[in-house]
Amino acid sequence: MNGWPTIFLGIIAIATLVTAILQVAVLIAAGLLTRRLGQLVNKVERELQPTFEHVNAIGRDAARAVALTTAQVERVDRLFADLAHRVEETVAAFQDNISGPARQGKAFMSALRAAFDVIREARRRARARQRADDDDALFI
Repeated sequence: MNGWPTIFLGIIAIATLVTAILQVAVLIAAGLLTRRLGQLVNKVERELQPTFEHVNAIGRDAARAVALTTAQVERVDRLFADLAHRVEETVAAFQDNISGPARQGKAFMSALRAAFDVIREARRRARARQRADDDDALFI
């Protein structure tokens, strides 16, 4: 009976040794893989760095263009606001200059019309009196 436990103990020792060797091999492979991945990342960074710098330059130029455009739009907005204000002032002055004399002309025309109406009414009454006088003369 002494033989079997020693054989099993030897098998266990050999399995433990193989497991240890495999773990060391996995750690070495992981280290090599990590180093290769690091080299790959460095290579990608070196190759993409000009692209990133170019993209950053494009972003800076775009930001500058947006700032200039914003300034121009604000300037144009102020220009149109000033123009609208001046047009309103001009229209108001034009209306004041035209409406005053127009009101006076309208008042003059109303006065003239009233005068003509009075003259017509006076003539109509005079004719009506003359007819009445003519009728009265015939009545006798």
